[in-house]
Amino acid sequence: MESKKSQHKKTGFINGCFDILHIGHKRLFQFAKEQCDELIVAIDSDTRVAELKGTSRPYNSENIRKEMLESLVFVDTVLIFSSEKELINLIKNLSPDIMVIGSDYKNKEVIGRQYAKQLIFFERVGDHSTSKIIENIGCG
Repeated sequence: MESKKSQHKKTGFINGCFDILHIGHKRLFQFAKEQCDELIVAIDSDTRVAELKGTSRPYNSENIRKEMLESLVFVDTVLIFSSEKELINLIKNLSPDIMVIGSDYKNKEVIGRQYAKQLIFFERVGDHSTSKIIENIGCG
């Protein structure tokens, strides 16, 4: 008979915009999935992305971003949130075992961190960013 502890699926949580996926995102998801059994990714709604990054963003709609993320082998569930309060409530309700966030947030406030059992920082992969991709192809 299995113990209760072994029956518990370890959940991981990541949130972000994930507008145009790049190698840094792939490695972030892979790293996070290695830390847990189930990886939940929460993405900013189109309205929230526009508020945070300007009216020319997002480049891809929330439905496209959600579908792309759901196609990744590392990602189990994708949720959409529209406000900081909604994000906090999401994390509070999920109470993930781990929350993975980019290392650029080491000395910054991490929304909802108090509801995750453990916060893990992921070192950025080079200088890859969606903003740079958009800038380089002249869409922004």
